[in-house]
Amino acid sequence: MQPSNLDSILRSLQESDNNTTIFDESWSQGRSAFGGISAAFAVTAMRKLVSPNQPMRSLMVSFIAPVPPGIVKVEAEIIRQGKNVTQLEASVLCGGNVCLRAMAAFGHSRETFNVRSVENLNLAPRGSGVKFEDHAKQTPEFLQFFDGEWVNEGLPFAGKLSRELTMWVRHNTDLNQFPAEKLVTISDIPPPVILSHFDKPPVPSSSLTWSLEFVIPPDEIPSNWFYLEFLVDAAATGYTQQSGKIYDEEGRLCALSRQCMVYFS
Repeated sequence: MQPSNLDSILRSLQESDNNTTIFDESWSQGRSAFGGISAAFAVTAMRKLVSPNQPMRSLMVSFIAPVPPGIVKVEAEIIRQGKNVTQLEASVLCGGNVCLRAMAAFGHSRETFNVRSVENLNLAPRGSGVKFEDHAKQTPEFLQFFDGEWVNEGLPFAGKLSRELTMWVRHNTDLNQFPAEKLVTISDIPPPVILSHFDKPPVPSSSLTWSLEFVIPPDEIPSNWFYLEFLVDAAATGYTQQSGKIYDEEGRLCALSRQCMVYFS
């Protein structure tokens, strides 16, 4: 199996009559695929069932079992289709077993009262942090498909008691045909922030559940670079909770992330 970029993997799924695609071990972290690409499989299958002009507003994911390299199949269906909002669910299957289950809401924009989310963030300049390739021995292989840098002391295995992780990141392939998947995969790149407290790997960890809310419809975000700001809210008894904000290059808040994760020290 030859390494494939994300555009070709998702395009294969989009064009498949039975919602299947294939990926190789270069997208893995440990026993499973990078969670962002697994969630993107579900998103692509769900997007095939809704109108192209109805953007995704929220995504909820449960990581049930490892997604090994190879063929994956996605089963998706509409749960309810209203006048403005369509709600769907999807299951990612490997060898006939459900490995991931997702629910998403797609909704049309409406003329209504608006409240500004936050003022544009004053972003740390790119080039001021530690590049992914300079920290490669302590990070998963799938990061080869992204360009980015760790901006603060919250990078994995820094041996720092940091509660915050900030980073710049972009795909190193063109994903403009998959705007939702582009942002979903970017948003799942941050590892458990608790890993910054350790000074050397391995510390096995993985996501249990993940929710993502889009402040701006992905289709309306032209940015390729994104600034991620994640915070560990709590960590105890092998479980950790963290929240995150995803900004575009101009400092506009694009999405809000929330995860429950496990770690084994």
